[in-house]
Amino acid sequence: MLNKAQTLNGFRLHCLDGEIGKVKELYFDDRYWTIRYLIADTGNWLADRQVLISPHALTSVNKEKQSIAVDLSKKQIEDSPTVDRDKPVSRQFEDKYYGHFGWPQYYVGPYMWGAYPYIEHAPKIRRESPQSQKAWNPSLRSTNHVSGYHIQATDGEVGHIEDFVVDDETWAIRYLIVDTRNWWPGKKVLVSPNWIERVSWDRSKVFVNLLRETIKKSPEYTEKSLIERDYEAGLHRHYNRQGYWVEELAVQEHSR
Repeated sequence: MLNKAQTLNGFRLHCLDGEIGKVKELYFDDRYWTIRYLIADTGNWLADRQVLISPHALTSVNKEKQSIAVDLSKKQIEDSPTVDRDKPVSRQFEDKYYGHFGWPQYYVGPYMWGAYPYIEHAPKIRRESPQSQKAWNPSLRSTNHVSGYHIQATDGEVGHIEDFVVDDETWAIRYLIVDTRNWWPGKKVLVSPNWIERVSWDRSKVFVNLLRETIKKSPEYTEKSLIERDYEAGLHRHYNRQGYWVEELAVQEHSR
């Protein structure tokens, strides 16, 4: 199911033995544009540290109840490696974190989730990446922080990022919701991270290899509209791009 990142913010996190807090923000990497951690606001519990929950621990998202089920106990979360609130998430921390829980590292391997093209919650056979497969150094970004970045088409600016559309099965960011009100009043459109050419993090600007007129004529996204496959297919046809679902199915078949 596809959800807006801002909608997920505030969802209650229910672990095996009770509620631990609410989603505060989401961290994604700037290579695959995939959510790597939910950051929890735990109130007075573990208040001196960032509490990071990997999608490996998430079992379901209930939009009606505004809750997310976490397959960990409070003790497991409390005993997990710590990272200070005022420090970025380092590779050293992630090595300890994934080693602690025994999950495959997403930054070692050829796929979105490392040795797997999808999240493998309980693999029957643990698949390891070849020794020759080098780890890449992920740079994690906050969806809260990147919201507001400007979108630069090949022939000028077109708007700014209002939000992100997240797939709660793969935890990939499927689309950026772009607000174009400064150019075309009232219209919002979707742009896939796959169409991004580069990002200037210092300038808070995302460059896409698309013309402004093409973006302007793309199917409009509204708050009331549901992002269904027909809508997505029409969006990809407009941009003459293959759907991510086709590409990912091919990758999954190849990985078996």
